[in-house]
Amino acid sequence: MTISRPFFTEEHEAFRETVRRFIEEEILPHHEAWEEAQIVPRELWLKAGEMGLLCPNAPEEYGGMGVDWLFNVVIIEEMARAGASGPGSGFMVHSEMAAPYILAGGSDELKAKWLPRMIEGKAIGALAITEPGAGSDAKAIRTRAVRDGDDYVISGQKTYISNGQNADLFIVACKTDPDAGAKGVSLVLVDGNAPGLERGRNLKKIGLKAQDTSEIFFNDVRVPVANRLGPEGGGFGMMMSKLAQERLSQAVRSICVAEVSLEQTVEYTSERQMFGKTVADFQNTQFVLAQLDAETTALRVFTDWCITRFMDGDLTPVEAAKAKLLVTDLHCKVVDHCLQFFGGYGYMLEYPIARAYTDARITRIAGGASEVMKQIIGRDIFKKQ
Repeated sequence: MTISRPFFTEEHEAFRETVRRFIEEEILPHHEAWEEAQIVPRELWLKAGEMGLLCPNAPEEYGGMGVDWLFNVVIIEEMARAGASGPGSGFMVHSEMAAPYILAGGSDELKAKWLPRMIEGKAIGALAITEPGAGSDAKAIRTRAVRDGDDYVISGQKTYISNGQNADLFIVACKTDPDAGAKGVSLVLVDGNAPGLERGRNLKKIGLKAQDTSEIFFNDVRVPVANRLGPEGGGFGMMMSKLAQERLSQAVRSICVAEVSLEQTVEYTSERQMFGKTVADFQNTQFVLAQLDAETTALRVFTDWCITRFMDGDLTPVEAAKAKLLVTDLHCKVVDHCLQFFGGYGYMLEYPIARAYTDARITRIAGGASEVMKQIIGRDIFKKQ
């Protein structure tokens, strides 16, 4: 079933063709090698910057195209459909997570210093929130930022930081007032070359192998107070406001992977012979894929509704949580069932469905675990009683 998506214009579709060509020419021929290396080369970021694939919705005054967020959606979708999970995830962290914080809370000086370089691909951004003892519960972070004159001195540890090896800047969540709970959390931009900042090893993951993911250590890292994003103690509120965009981005990616996985499985089962007929001829195949297709169609409509709400400035954190919860669960369900139809071939990484399967699992954890999404939704339900 083809879903009408009227929010996309001819300009968006023309840009989609540009993104597809870039992926076909600059990413797909090399993606397997990058998975082996567990990192995407910086040269790709520079090429992406030249083509306008990084932070396209950033204002023109900083070198962005000044277009609407739907151009970002096009990039997320095409990366997902192509299985370009390494750069796709890295670009998403850079454009959908790091850059929005700078735009929302950075001083004019910080914006002028970092945004042009991020748009060009000369500076890679990362979000440093998660810690060994604080994942989805951001209020529990222990990294400290102690005021010393015009500087903060930051001490602590972050883990599972996407783009951690490549990053030139980190948006760091830290406690500026350890006794104030959520109101004691601040966000500070830290230069990746700051003395005292140490990168741990490039972590080995079951999926997203081409994206570098690291531990980051802050050993009395001195950062100007002017690098704070937003007011002191305003970090948690800023994170809550920006998480809606991050979670919607996750849903956008997941629904595309579900759709393309179904397409690949329909094609494969229509050709694969078993017991004198194709796998697609069996009732079980048709029933399983019919159920998955119906659920994917329904959540495609919901995801697009959320995109429309976001573009209108009306998407709530609860709505974004619902989208992330449902679509990432479906994402994992679809790739699991689809892989089964490929049999032994589905277990081989040379088949896209195998890579889709291993890449899928993180979606129910990153950006807030599914259990946290349920808690957010549950609180909203009972608040209305």
